[in-house]
Amino acid sequence: MDVDIYEDKPWLSRYATGLPKTISPEHDSLLTALQGAVAKSPELPLIHYFDGTMTLRQLDEASSRLAMTLIANGFMAGDTLGLYLQNDPAFVIGQLACWKAGGVAVAINPMNKARELAFILQDCGARALLCLDALYSEVAEQVLAQGAVQVSLVVTTSMLDGQSTHDARVLDDRQRRPVAAGVLDLQAITDARSSLEGFLPARPAAHDVAMLTYTSGTTGKPKGAMNTHGNLVFNAQAYRDWVGLTPDDKILGIAPLFHVTGSVVHVALALLTCCPLILTHRFHPGVILDVIRQQRPTFTIGAITAFQALMNAPGASRADFACFRAIFTGGAPVSPATLSAFEDFSGVYLHNAFGMTETCSATHLVPFGQRAPVDPRSGAISIGVPVFNTSVRIVDDEGAVVPVGEEGEIVDCGPQVMKGYWGQPEITSQALVAGWLRTGDVGFMDAQGWFYLVDRKKDMINVSGYKVWPREVEDVLYEHPAVFEAIVVGISDSYRGETVKAIVSLQQGMGATEAALIEHCKARLAAYKYPRQVEIVDSLPKSASGKLLRRAFR
Repeated sequence: MDVDIYEDKPWLSRYATGLPKTISPEHDSLLTALQGAVAKSPELPLIHYFDGTMTLRQLDEASSRLAMTLIANGFMAGDTLGLYLQNDPAFVIGQLACWKAGGVAVAINPMNKARELAFILQDCGARALLCLDALYSEVAEQVLAQGAVQVSLVVTTSMLDGQSTHDARVLDDRQRRPVAAGVLDLQAITDARSSLEGFLPARPAAHDVAMLTYTSGTTGKPKGAMNTHGNLVFNAQAYRDWVGLTPDDKILGIAPLFHVTGSVVHVALALLTCCPLILTHRFHPGVILDVIRQQRPTFTIGAITAFQALMNAPGASRADFACFRAIFTGGAPVSPATLSAFEDFSGVYLHNAFGMTETCSATHLVPFGQRAPVDPRSGAISIGVPVFNTSVRIVDDEGAVVPVGEEGEIVDCGPQVMKGYWGQPEITSQALVAGWLRTGDVGFMDAQGWFYLVDRKKDMINVSGYKVWPREVEDVLYEHPAVFEAIVVGISDSYRGETVKAIVSLQQGMGATEAALIEHCKARLAAYKYPRQVEIVDSLPKSASGKLLRRAFR
């Protein structure tokens, strides 16, 4: 049923007291938010990068100088700028500069190799590229030399810029590389003292495309989701109002900035709210713990794997997490057992967040201060309730709404839904039907309006005609004390068609046999659901956002 049925129920007031049921974005774009903040508090720190700090004024000036450089080198309104970077201040500078020049920022996974980088640069028609100097020399230079992409301007930056800590745990190349021939240097551009007088930044409208965020390609080649300026502002404001963030808070940047979660819930949220954003180049549990102890952040969001790593890091203690007022987790399913383990260790409850690249981050959040219920039938923990202004339905294969409690595809409609896929009108028309986004995720809604994710449609395992959702089996595996991470897939079976296989890694210092794990599941699951095979490995493959990659084993 449509979630609108519970709009007038008393239950709603238990999580929404004092919050509006709808919100209107205060700005057309983050640029207007930045301009207002600079006018009001120019010396307010906005980015902490190790021992370096960048104020609102410095960020505004640096991005304006880069925008002027882009324009001077032929970058025009509507052109695309590739951001091939880690979690560095340069990412934020590049985004803002691109928008000031009237362009579209393209977030590129820094783990992409030459073939993957070439595909994205070609697909988006990148006119310019801002990248780490190491990534330029190791990957981008050879891609550009092949002549198949139309990049005409390259600006490089060093991971050492803007700080002097030089932490070897994440800054593994502790020497600034010489600027390559034919390439401009970001630090030289931003350090210039040329006058900014007369520069008039673009004023993008809410419906203009702000970013291309590429999907992970689980259903084919990666597709560039067109996230608009309005999408970014809306979801940043939704997080701000949902949690009640103010400039007195501090955001810890755990999620990769190239990922939609990092772009929205780190960068966009910091710009809109003027909360300082703490960056550490890459995720390293020891480095993150040091930063937590030094900066005492109050809010963050990341994949559950990041929080598991922090919980298991040497020297981690409950006191390290006492500064946090709110922590959300998204990007990967969470089992109730894992959620409880983190809370027992840290004292902090992890609130679920659920969304997609195509929805510019969240469509559902667990209400701040509330606990997500667990479905008694499946053992799945709720992904939350729809955020402001967002309608969600559960539909069958024909698009008809199914009754409460029944499983179907989750479809979304709201101001965070993308404009479409870049250069893919046919695929866009299949995904967006009359304004509703077909997510490809299977879930259900209970009678109180809580939503639950079952699995991706394509991940369903068919065992002799019975449906097995990997998520349910994985949740049972996580109940075993020795299991650290688990992936469940279907494998070919001559008798059943498919059967269930689990691939797991174990907690450090703990042991379990394959047979013991099979018996653990057999005692808790229907006969057709428990894994007939278990493989124990040292570690499981993950995406850059921390999501376990089931497709690597499917």
